[in-house]
Amino acid sequence: MLAARNRVFALLDELGILHRTLEHAPVFTVEEAEAVTGHLPGAHTKNLLLEDRKGGLWLLSCLADRRIRINAVARRLGAPRMSFAKPERVAEVLGVIPGAVSPFALVNDERRQVQPLLEDKLFSFDEVNFHPADNRATTTIASGDLLRFLEALGYRPILLDLEALGSDEG
Repeated sequence: MLAARNRVFALLDELGILHRTLEHAPVFTVEEAEAVTGHLPGAHTKNLLLEDRKGGLWLLSCLADRRIRINAVARRLGAPRMSFAKPERVAEVLGVIPGAVSPFALVNDERRQVQPLLEDKLFSFDEVNFHPADNRATTTIASGDLLRFLEALGYRPILLDLEALGSDEG
């Protein structure tokens, strides 16, 4: 985790992206994260690595309190039915444990197998908070810099209006 975390910080620095990091006890759920990072300004996030029936991988990053309808997301994307990626798959592709999944963990996706999905509402906040490939810390950056970070890694994230999908069945 530390090697990936160091790569995250090195890339942020190389891109001139200002960042600050809060060290804390390991957290594995949104509720645990809220208890230790709730005071931080900006969007607090939930990050899910999803796998579709054909093996496609999707990293969904959204507001922490967002209820996700995975089947509605799959339909919106025209993707086969999705489910949560197994912990072994998370480790294999992102090099992290499930509690440390975030867009920053994409530094470990050397084969660029994952398609990032970002909730559009993240960009209504000045800042966003994510684990830096380590669930023992939370790193804050400007929301617009998230796109710069992902593009520097070679990704073209898809922005989703998850509120519009909220009324869908599934």
